[in-house]
This record gives sequence, structure tokens and C-alpha cells, in this order.
Amino acid sequence: MPEVFGIELPAGEVIWVFLLASTALGIAPGPDNIFVLTQSSQHGARAGVLVTLGLCTGLIVHTSLVAIGVAALFQSSEIAFTGLKILGASYLLYLAWQAFRAPASTELEASSPAGHLYFRGVIMNLSNPKVAIFFLAFLPQFANPGLGSVPLQIVMYGLMFIVVTFLVFGSIAMTAGWLGSWLRRSVTVQLWLNWLAGLVFVGLALRLLSAER
Repeated sequence: MPEVFGIELPAGEVIWVFLLASTALGIAPGPDNIFVLTQSSQHGARAGVLVTLGLCTGLIVHTSLVAIGVAALFQSSEIAFTGLKILGASYLLYLAWQAFRAPASTELEASSPAGHLYFRGVIMNLSNPKVAIFFLAFLPQFANPGLGSVPLQIVMYGLMFIVVTFLVFGSIAMTAGWLGSWLRRSVTVQLWLNWLAGLVFVGLALRLLSAER
């Protein structure tokens, strides 16, 4: 079988099962894709894509943590899990506060530079310990010790998951951005969008706070 970085590639059907599972997980409603949806509808497709890049960067970190075993800390330590959970919920509540205070405008928000939107996605992803635990449970299922280094296989599957996630979330961003640009023609609708985004952030914060390992 062909090798990449010293590991044999898994059978084609294994890769297809992984890709289909990753696609389904990306489409299923969750904190990250809802986050992309709200940011895109409020600030345009560009904002959603930048947030998606930030989220995917966070997934790179989570993949690395699983590969070296650090993610197990969040599964075994209640203090670490709770601390990161509170940090993530606090950030979401801060975003909710910003959304509630945002003025109505029929124009795209010009005050959010690319770096701010990108790091918003990074923080959103990294401050959710459930992502690390999910990767810890999901990625190793596809690793086969008989094919070579398990950590390298986890990195390979993690990168595949990130590519799928970017394509799915990017599609959500483009669609929501287009719909948002149409809805933003009304100042009243813009106000409703801001409040809806704020309520979504509050809901995500409460969901995160109630999460268990």
C-alpha cells in the first residue's frame, strides 16, 4: 500500500466513511456552524469565511492535542474542563452583549477587521472543551496501529476533517451572507438580526455551561 510520512494509507472505504461522517457532523446543527451562520447573516459572507478560518485553526490545535494526548486532560480533569467551559461561555456572553448593543444599519459592519473576525473564530473553537473531547473520541477510531504511527494517522484524519469542515462552513457562510445582504435592506430586520444573534450567543453560552464531560 502507498505510504505518506512513513504510514500506510488506509483502505479507500475507510477514508470514504470518515469523509461522510465528517460531512454529516459539519452539517448537523452545532455551536460552530450556528456561530458561522449568525456572523455571516449579520456581517456578510466575508465575515463568515474569516470566522470559519479561525474555527479551522482551532481544529488544528485540537488535532495536535489529541495526537500528543493532552486532550485527555480535559476528559479526566474536572477543574480544567470547567475552567475552559466558563471561559468559553463568558466570551459568548460578551458577543451577545455586543450584538444587543449593535446599531441598526443597512450596510456591512466596517469596523471589524479581518484579524478580529479570524481570532473570534479561533477563540470560539479553542474555548470549547467539548471539541477536544470529541476529537479524542472520534479521530482514534479510524487509526490502525498496523498501518504505522498512530499520532501521524490522527494528524492525517484531523487535517481531512478540517478540509471538510471548511468546505461545509464556507458554504454556510456564503449562503447566509447572501440571505443576510437581502435582509439587511430593512433597518427593522437588521435590528431583529442583531437581537436574534444575541439570543443565539446566550443560548450557546448556556448550552456550554451545562455541558458535561
